[in-house]
Amino acid sequence: MTDERREGIMRAVYSALCSAGYADLTMQDIADEAGLSKGALHYHFDTKRDLLIAFLEHLYGLYTDRLAAAEDAAGDDPEERLDALLDAAMYPPEKPAFREFRTAVLEIKAQAPYEPAYRERLAEFDGFLHDRVEAILADGVERGLFDDEVDPDAVASFVVTVINGAHTRGVAVGHPVEEVRETLGDYLDGEYATDREVEAR
Repeated sequence: MTDERREGIMRAVYSALCSAGYADLTMQDIADEAGLSKGALHYHFDTKRDLLIAFLEHLYGLYTDRLAAAEDAAGDDPEERLDALLDAAMYPPEKPAFREFRTAVLEIKAQAPYEPAYRERLAEFDGFLHDRVEAILADGVERGLFDDEVDPDAVASFVVTVINGAHTRGVAVGHPVEEVRETLGDYLDGEYATDREVEAR
């Protein structure tokens, strides 16, 4: 399959998920969005499950590229890198029908306990964010910029949990992600601030 054909199919999955949601999504829906026959779509992907696994892999590539670019653009300062990374993770770029898409993704996540392939790929998102947060915190501690009592692994796990919860709550009941982001920032300021920074406040 050419890169162009694959990209077109991934865009079609996005559109079809927005329109139909996960439960009602069919291969025919995706084929229609892609401008392909159902048979042509099945030539590349045997089942909806296979196609959604490929779509999660596609999303993972976009996600990691976006977070890495945000962190790189923030420069060398660990606190600025962390802020940029968290902003990128909590505020995905808006796209047409994005709320509907986030609802469909939440439906896919709900299948993860029963579908190991979904679970493995979703865990990759969490793992990437955890590792980046942990690395930034460890760098800050090593350079004496963050409190040396900070446990980078534990804080990173907490951050991933908060972000996942914020997105789920945002989709389910409309709770503003911005409010959670502000509270998380306040928590981290207190968690990684050095004694010198606390005294200066």
